[in-house]
Amino acid sequence: MPNSRSQEAPEGSPPVIHTARLDLLPATPELLEALLARDLARAEALSGALIPSAWVEQAAGYLHLRLGELQADPARQRWLDRLIVLRDEGRPLVGHVGFHGPPDGRGVLEVGYRVLEAHRGQGVASEAVKGLFDWAFREAGVATFRASIAPGNDPSLRLAARLGFQQVGRQVDEEDGEELVFEVHWPLEATEKR
Repeated sequence: MPNSRSQEAPEGSPPVIHTARLDLLPATPELLEALLARDLARAEALSGALIPSAWVEQAAGYLHLRLGELQADPARQRWLDRLIVLRDEGRPLVGHVGFHGPPDGRGVLEVGYRVLEAHRGQGVASEAVKGLFDWAFREAGVATFRASIAPGNDPSLRLAARLGFQQVGRQVDEEDGEELVFEVHWPLEATEKR
């Protein structure tokens, strides 16, 4: 059973990012290994979150990919995924958010996120993405963020519009097919004052 208090990241891993309602917990190799072993008791002890087994099954391929990336290059931990945990009784995991890797040659970070269906439409994705962007801007000076979204993914397209993203192109992803590419300059307040 998860702790009732917010967990802090283990020594040497990125800090937990706190937003108004959420804790964004680093998905450390140890946590990913517990999840992939389907050892929910250990994963919950490590994260302090209530983790639905259905999410682990749905995300197994993705979790395996991220674990491989971290094993190949532990320095990527700073930029990769975080569990989105609702800071209320029970501390349920409600999704994950993170970057696809470190900043590219232009200093741009690409964001990805997924919110569990039961928690969609409650502003979770928006709050988590803003928290992540604020952290990257404050800690690393990153001011440009990218999102690649399938043309038919209306909820993500609406979120991108709310966050001030502008379409800058199109691409074809080997796994996901056609995607619209968006970028936003952060923080929004500074951009809006120009």
